[in-house]
Amino acid sequence: MDGVSAPGGLAGCHAPRLRGHVWDVRLRALVEKHRKRCKRYDVVGDAHCLTFSCFHRLPLLSRDRCCRWMIDALQLGRRQRKFDLWAYVLMPEHVHLVLLPKEGVEISQILTTVKQSVSKRAILWLRENAPDFLSRLADVRSNGKLSHRFWQRGGGYDRNLRSVNDIFEKIDYVHQNPERRGLVASAETWPWSSYHAWETGEDTPIPIDRESLQVLMPDELDRRHW
Repeated sequence: MDGVSAPGGLAGCHAPRLRGHVWDVRLRALVEKHRKRCKRYDVVGDAHCLTFSCFHRLPLLSRDRCCRWMIDALQLGRRQRKFDLWAYVLMPEHVHLVLLPKEGVEISQILTTVKQSVSKRAILWLRENAPDFLSRLADVRSNGKLSHRFWQRGGGYDRNLRSVNDIFEKIDYVHQNPERRGLVASAETWPWSSYHAWETGEDTPIPIDRESLQVLMPDELDRRHW
């Protein structure tokens, strides 16, 4: 769910017997074709569950500074009125968000806002403090152009949420992610998620947009701890 796998079972026992550069070119072309088939549905009023991964699924978000940059980026998106944020979790190698785009805002705009901000800060920090690590983020295009990436190419996973049950199922899924992965004994102890805000009503480390949720589903929220 958090990345793009090679289509057609290329990693399995029936993979073509290609080697070296030929294999790389063919595989990249197939993966890019697979990505382009991915559809986004920017339907006004639909909430979304988004997932996007770090480059090569490296655990780049295992550093607190990177998580703080991600929190800043989410706050930036909220200030720019790109979306209402309903839930999030920052995992070591990927991010889950549940949000409601503002009217007229597309998911691609939201992803650009939050991902570019983190990427620019991370690459700048590495150039100044750990330049040797940049080679692990090197991404060479088919035309030979070299760039450094914090995030995996493509838009990741995007699911439209059109019912109360869908929304709260995804919010619970997001919050339980660290516990399911065995990173903590209990989801409430993971510092980089909205679990605490949901349970206590305290907006740390970033506010949750309760108002838009309360308008849509007041009865469900009455059963929570708000």
